[in-house]
Amino acid sequence: MTEGNQVPTWVRRGIFLWWGVGVALWATYSVASQLSSLLTQVVLALFISFALEPVVENLVSRGIRRGVSTAISLLGVLVLVVTFLALMGTLIASQLTELAQDLPDYLRDGRDWLEDRFGLSLATEELLDRLQNGGAAEQMASRLGDVVTIGTTAAGALFQTLTVLLLTFYLTSDGPRLRRTVCSFMPAERQHRVLEIWELAISKTGAYISSRILLALISGAFHWAVFAALGLPSALALGLWVGVISQFIPAIGTYIAGTLPVLVALGSVPSKAIVVIIAVVLYQQIENYVLQPRITAQTLDLHPGVSIAAVLAGTGLFGAAGAFLALPVVATASGFISAYFERHDVVEGKLTGRNSIQ
Repeated sequence: MTEGNQVPTWVRRGIFLWWGVGVALWATYSVASQLSSLLTQVVLALFISFALEPVVENLVSRGIRRGVSTAISLLGVLVLVVTFLALMGTLIASQLTELAQDLPDYLRDGRDWLEDRFGLSLATEELLDRLQNGGAAEQMASRLGDVVTIGTTAAGALFQTLTVLLLTFYLTSDGPRLRRTVCSFMPAERQHRVLEIWELAISKTGAYISSRILLALISGAFHWAVFAALGLPSALALGLWVGVISQFIPAIGTYIAGTLPVLVALGSVPSKAIVVIIAVVLYQQIENYVLQPRITAQTLDLHPGVSIAAVLAGTGLFGAAGAFLALPVVATASGFISAYFERHDVVEGKLTGRNSIQ
């Protein structure tokens, strides 16, 4: 090839750069896909570490070593979670057992109601015989403990939980060392910015946890009042269950929380189960579109529309973990943008007038 026909150097560099970036992105995506579970655990551990940081700092200021302070904080959280689940687990098992034992009576009542109202005759005797004489009801009642406590994914879930707890402990107890290591690779000006973002993330995470606790209290009080009015047994415990589970298990938490009071209502008066379902669904809509956006706007300084969009985007991208982490991540990003981007006076007009701001 003659000198005049040679490919320019910048073209060759551009081709190599193009393919190099493409291969790097493909490799990154492949690794991230393979390690998605581990990455999720690391992100969750980092989130919990941010939430524990104020408590740990408070204990450290009282003269307790940071490692011991971290262990005390984690142990306190674990005790609360295990105690809550143990109490609720006992209630769930008892209500499921009672429901299984009363199932034949419910079938008879339903058959009689259909015959009286609509003249329908259902052949339920064979089914009732099976349920009563060593059939499904007795088997289900005898095996409820195994169903609740043993599952095919129990070992995996336990391993993942222990991994998150171990990562949380080291991220929190060695937090200062980790931050020093990260900052050692940066000039002084960038170090200040990274540390400010880190502190902002801790602050927003604490605000997010506060908003969850507040929503859990409101939800628990509402459902307690409804369940007490319906005369359900253990109304306070059921209200607490719905409030906590619906707030701290994202996406599907409401459905998990609503299952228990429905079962309790079925074990008491089956017709009350419909009222419980309506109450749970109605409150969830009020919370989603009224309470949560307003409380989030106050605690995380986020626009209500941004809050809803962030949760939907997080759920779509990363599932339940994304729904739970979306708000503190977006709030941190919003705080960073507000702090480091210059803001100007707004031009007054019809669309920006103060009279149109509610």
